[in-house]
Parts: sequence; structure tokens; C-alpha cells
Amino acid sequence: MTLERRPSRIDHLLGELQHALNTTSGAVSRSAHGPAPRANPAGAERDLEMSPAQIRHSAGLMRINHTGEVCAQALYLGQARVADSAETREQLLHAADEEADHLSWCEARLRELDARPSLLNPLWYLGSYGIGLAAGLKGDGWNLGFVSETERQVEAHLVEHLDTLPAEDRRSRAILAVMKDDEIRHAEHAEQHGARRLPPPIPQLMALSSRLMKAVAYRL
Repeated sequence: MTLERRPSRIDHLLGELQHALNTTSGAVSRSAHGPAPRANPAGAERDLEMSPAQIRHSAGLMRINHTGEVCAQALYLGQARVADSAETREQLLHAADEEADHLSWCEARLRELDARPSLLNPLWYLGSYGIGLAAGLKGDGWNLGFVSETERQVEAHLVEHLDTLPAEDRRSRAILAVMKDDEIRHAEHAEQHGARRLPPPIPQLMALSSRLMKAVAYRL
């Protein structure tokens, strides 16, 4: 009889390192038992003609969204790494798999706009992973509270992007609309499973960090 080998800490560490390399280099990672990738919401949607300035603006916004999804992958992985319960860990990994769809869609849209991802994505990933670890170490209630607050803030910035995207950019709009619905669902799911409300100044610091990321990623 052959005994199945249990993954060691080194195995987990190497797996997370590979996930980081994949995420920041454009290769989307998913968990072994996660849901199948979803079709790009842009589908057969066709853009109307856009000016060079409109294309640059759309590219800047989609670069921000792509960086946000890089951060989401790192954040959820860090939180799952130290989650108290298996249930919370699986919930976080499932959300990360759905966010992997967003990452793939944003990556594809950047290519269509002849634009590149943020040059600082490795730095964003590292910082977000550290924040995820810190949130997870506070316990599952705080862990899920961080998910809820993060998703609510992401929802707000997606609404802002939908307001400022050129009306002609129909493909980006289709992608962001589905992403917004997913973020709302993730926040509600975390709240239904015991998310704690984060005390000040944590939400304010999260919003400040997000504004800094958006200002830099729009250009770099």
C-alpha cells in the first residue's frame, strides 16, 4: 500500500511563491477544486470608435482594476494562510478563484487596449499578502470583516469607474458590471458568516491606501 504524502510547510511555501509569480507575470492561478473559469463578460460586445485620449483613459482605469485583482489574490491567500477554521479558509480560496476570473478579464482587456499592467504589481502583491496575514491573525471575525470592508470599497470604486469610462468603451463596461456584482456578493457572504465591523481608523487607512494605489497604477 502506498501512503499519500501530506504537503509540508515547504510545499505550501513553494505553492504560494508560484502563485505570486503567476499572478504578477500574467498567468492566472486557481485552486485545484475551484470553480471552472467563467467566460469573459465582454463576449461579443463591440466598442464604438474611441479617441486616443479615451483609449488612454480606459487603459488607465483597467490597469487600476487589474492591479486591484492582483492585490485581491495576495490578500485572500494571506488571509487563508492563517484562517482559524477550514470553513473560512475555503470561503477565502473560493472568493480568490472568482477574483481570478476578474484578473483574467482585466488582463485581456489591457491587451485589447494595447496597454500593459502596472510595473509595480510585485510590490502591490507583497504588501497585500502582508496585510492579509495581519488581518487573518486577528481571528475569523476580523478576517471576514476585512473581506467585507475591502469588497465594499472595491464596489464603490467600480461604480466610480463605470461613471467615468467613455460611453464608447462597451467591453470594459461589461467586464466591470459583472465584477461589481461579484464584489457585492462576496461582501454579503462574509457578513452572513460572521464578519465583524472594522473599527476606525482601519477603514479610513484602507481607503487611503487604495487611493494611493489607484493614483500610481493609473500611470505606472
